[in-house]
Amino acid sequence: MSSYMTKAEIQFVRSLADKRFRDESGCFIAEGEKLIGEIMASPLRIRRTYALEGVFDGVAETVTAKEMERISMLKTPNNSLAVVEIPHHRFDAGVLRNKLVLALDDVQNPGNLGTIIRLADWFGIDEVICSPATADCFNPKVVQATMGAILRVRVHYLDLAATLSEASRAGIPVYGTFLEGDDLYQAPLSAAGIIVMGNEGRGISGACAASVTRKLFIPPYPTDRHGSESLNVAVATAVICAEFRRRQM
Repeated sequence: MSSYMTKAEIQFVRSLADKRFRDESGCFIAEGEKLIGEIMASPLRIRRTYALEGVFDGVAETVTAKEMERISMLKTPNNSLAVVEIPHHRFDAGVLRNKLVLALDDVQNPGNLGTIIRLADWFGIDEVICSPATADCFNPKVVQATMGAILRVRVHYLDLAATLSEASRAGIPVYGTFLEGDDLYQAPLSAAGIIVMGNEGRGISGACAASVTRKLFIPPYPTDRHGSESLNVAVATAVICAEFRRRQM
């Protein structure tokens, strides 16, 4: 299909950069041939695909390079863009008993969130629970940073403090990183439980920290080194998840 995009179409696609409009329309944006190809092969429903000539011929609306520049959320526009329906995943608290789950307490940088979702996918963690103030996982920057992992990892937004409190009372291990925590490489780690990662600036909030039953610390090398104050939250997540999974090998 080849046609000129209408002003209304362009405005609609552009509006999906805003969470309010994503929520209203129930749609998000995905860009790039590889990601869109993965979405086409997944259960997610695509409302409309726009592509340059020669890309997704027969299934996409062909647009000009100028039009792609106008609708793209990227500094360097890709060759295709899709408007995709947001999936709705029901959260089953029962998974906390037999799976390793990531919990994000107000992680606000979209790049960090996208990287963490990608890490979760890499380490076989398919459930991520987030506080309401955590960045929206369907923000275009987050979607691109996940590199397709958003299709395989279920992300839930809920009252995190209450969820952690219930899990802790039920005897489910709740891990969190603290300066006064136990050395990650010496502490006992379970195959199932919740790993809480905190906000970029203030770490884990008091409300969520109250339910942490096992405090962990990622030691520097050497252990008495006084260098950087802390690790980026996505980097810290990678280190922690790698150690949890290493123990199960």
